[in-house]
Amino acid sequence: MSPRTRAELFLLSITLIWGSTFATSKYLLASISPLFYIGVRFALATSVLGLMYVGRVKTMSREVMRKGGILGILLFLGFATQTIGLQYTGASKSAFITGMMVVFTPICQLLIERKPPKLGNVIGIILVMVGLYFLTSPAGSEFNIGDALNLVCAVLFALYIVYLDVFSKGSDHVQLTVAQFVVCTILGLATAGVGENIRFVPTPGVLGSLLYLTVFATVIAITVQVRFQKDTTPTRSAVIFSIEPVLAAGFAYILLGEMLGPLGVLGGGLIVVGVLVSELSPG
Repeated sequence: MSPRTRAELFLLSITLIWGSTFATSKYLLASISPLFYIGVRFALATSVLGLMYVGRVKTMSREVMRKGGILGILLFLGFATQTIGLQYTGASKSAFITGMMVVFTPICQLLIERKPPKLGNVIGIILVMVGLYFLTSPAGSEFNIGDALNLVCAVLFALYIVYLDVFSKGSDHVQLTVAQFVVCTILGLATAGVGENIRFVPTPGVLGSLLYLTVFATVIAITVQVRFQKDTTPTRSAVIFSIEPVLAAGFAYILLGEMLGPLGVLGGGLIVVGVLVSELSPG
């Protein structure tokens, strides 16, 4: 198995985890304020990863801190706009609009790294764009402030993917991940203290959901992304991540009772086809 194929299988595996986070976060937001939630989530993630790799964290260089700081700011802003937006829109719709990062990633890569996408990637992106259009256009789903925030989130995550491609080469992936988590913790707790009325109702369901999001969707998923994304391209990574809205729609239906109409099903199918076209393309 080639390094790229192995990397893309790992990225696909964490996409399965991330697909469940929209419905879970939507559930949590009924009991915890969004910025405080981000701060607590990343504080727990920092503690877990830091305890696992104490020796490597202690030897972190200033260069890794600098790179982690930039990535951490982008990661926090992406999570903040997405999480706040979730308060005003559905979990499924949030996931679909966030999935638009597949459109913005090759544009960001072209501007930042001067690397144009391959033909197969372009065809896959077009199919995914059409799929996402159908997924976000069912009757009654008018564009609102929550959708706008998730669109900003898609741009921020696209930038994050491209800069991660730049910064992860030659860096210790654990150190780079911890540095990001520390920045997200500080920004989350600081902005929560200044910008919102902190609310937290620690029921067993809320604590269990928070633990799941911390361990699986943050520590494991982001560490895997930082470790393996450098072995493929940002554009191919973004196309893999575009499966996330389809998975999120399934979880939103099971956990929250959110429904997709025929156009949503069609859109999901086009996304899968787009991913396959991009993944099976040469180069």
